[in-house]
Amino acid sequence: MTPLPLAAPADIGLSAVRLARMGGVLAADVERGRLPGGVALVARRGKIGYFESFGRRDAVRGVPMTKDSIFRIYSMTKPVTSVAAMMLWEEGRFLLSDPIADYLPDLGDLKVAVQEGGELKLVPAQRAVTILDLLRHTSGLTYEFRGPGPVQKMYAAARIYRREQSNADQVAMLGKLPLLHQPGTRWEYGRSTEVIGRLVEVLSEQPLGRVFEERIFGPLGMTDTAFHVPERDHARLAQPHSKDPDSGAGVQLLDVRTAPRFESGGAGLVSTAGDYARFLQMLLNGGTFDGHRLLSRKTVELMTADHLGPITGAADLLLPGHGFGLGFAVRRQAGVAQPGSVGQYSWGGLAGTTFWVDPAEQLFALLLIQAPGQREYYATLFRSLVYAAFDD
Repeated sequence: MTPLPLAAPADIGLSAVRLARMGGVLAADVERGRLPGGVALVARRGKIGYFESFGRRDAVRGVPMTKDSIFRIYSMTKPVTSVAAMMLWEEGRFLLSDPIADYLPDLGDLKVAVQEGGELKLVPAQRAVTILDLLRHTSGLTYEFRGPGPVQKMYAAARIYRREQSNADQVAMLGKLPLLHQPGTRWEYGRSTEVIGRLVEVLSEQPLGRVFEERIFGPLGMTDTAFHVPERDHARLAQPHSKDPDSGAGVQLLDVRTAPRFESGGAGLVSTAGDYARFLQMLLNGGTFDGHRLLSRKTVELMTADHLGPITGAADLLLPGHGFGLGFAVRRQAGVAQPGSVGQYSWGGLAGTTFWVDPAEQLFALLLIQAPGQREYYATLFRSLVYAAFDD
């Protein structure tokens, strides 16, 4: 079963010849060893014009990729967590301007790391971290893999990433670690959405996975999206190359075959192209899909507007011409960046998964691969090839 109705590409303003050429480019890179395999989906005007698998689900065993293959989507979890939070916001459970410590007291006495005269000093935060800061990544929280600095080293030493902890455990530890920047001053990619996941748990009085299942996955029919892959579906799990084709380094991704204690709101989910397409179509529809309204149209507009203004930072992830909304990078200008439209929103995952939604063109596109070292290249290539297939 397809997640949306199928259409001939020409009927939705796309070129079948050019889409096939895109598929040929991806298949050729499989054959030369750059990709293990993947699934690509392009939808426009509410219909799918391209939905194909290519390469191998398990390159070591030679198992062909299939459209229902399951992928670790890492940070493509963040939009799901942000939607869950904004569903609670619509219920009046919090204001975006609320300090997060009002709900998570462990974050009530945060310090900021400052280099002075070659020494690292901890100074008080000049203002509270708000829920808005967390949703737009201006909290000052970081990721341990985002650099070799002292704060990242502290995160790593605290094993802030461990999967045997709970969301409450991680928030408690984050409350003891310094921020990288003063709240609200810099865009810094980090564990902000993990904290939002804990906020969702506290407000709903349920584990994050249950909230997702009851409020998002169930209504949208996302039957293969969860924090782990059940044993019956282990054979459908897409695998990376054992060694990176460029560096030769070993590739190790999350073991998602058993349920983790840590249901990471920032990077924990697995999904399929069909499932995530339903989620993206819900957003493109203004918060509704198949008779189920998750968010109001105005809330989706709020989430996919720029909330940074003049705030900058982390140029390797916040691309030129882009700002950030509540869970998504948001395109602010037509030039400077890749092809697309002002107002499109997007994000990706560490293992190579990527998506974007272009409301002006009534389009979304989704590429699922498990190739962490090649993720930036293929995200850029895929976007260019999809826009090259426009026929009207």
